[in-house]
Amino acid sequence: MQIDFWSDIVCPYCALTDNRLRLALERFEHADEVRIVHRSFQLHPDLPRAGITQRRLLDSHGISEARGEQIFTPIERAARAEGLEPFHALERTLGPTDHAHELLALAADQGRGGEVWTAMFRAHFGQGRELWTIEQVLDFAVEAGLDGEEAAEALRDRRYLARVAADQREAERLGARGMPFITLDGAYAVPGAVGTEELLAAITRAWEAAHPEPRPLPVLGGTAAAACGPDGCVVPPHPAP
Repeated sequence: MQIDFWSDIVCPYCALTDNRLRLALERFEHADEVRIVHRSFQLHPDLPRAGITQRRLLDSHGISEARGEQIFTPIERAARAEGLEPFHALERTLGPTDHAHELLALAADQGRGGEVWTAMFRAHFGQGRELWTIEQVLDFAVEAGLDGEEAAEALRDRRYLARVAADQREAERLGARGMPFITLDGAYAVPGAVGTEELLAAITRAWEAAHPEPRPLPVLGGTAAAACGPDGCVVPPHPAP
């Protein structure tokens, strides 16, 4: 089974979903047969490379400080309840995440996609790390155990730019209007942030749909036909013609 998980590292609901997906799979009996593919979606590609505070971004959209508190305080509370602490969704800086997504694509090619996605979420929301410039992303890459020279070459050559853009187009084609966005075996979509229980239920349903239990075939011609079994043969009351 393949789970495709679109997200952006500056999306707090995506960070929660990353954690909830891990918790759901810990309880899923077929988890060893599940493959998670992380895919990229940039929410704010036009933000300044120097970054902008979350409060200022809200203000630019006409959202008051009080409303901002109402939006982000419950998210931070949920993160703490799920063991993600510290978790700063409001007091942080946002920026364009193209270089970060390109590094994540490199990590995926090395079989470390999920691990590095989680580390990047924790760096941004837990430590307030800014990951908008190549230099910032390369500093993170080395800390995450990736080869710095290889990462630098990939980012400066924009080796993964086309893949990141293709991920975004595919999400939009599938109907994604926000993040996070999950598909299950390409047959079911889970848009937005849902709880661990809901994720587990969705994964279970998708698995059962793809692996139905064998059922006896409908019987035609009656059940009293002549037949032989391990213990001998049965003659029906009216012999078969």
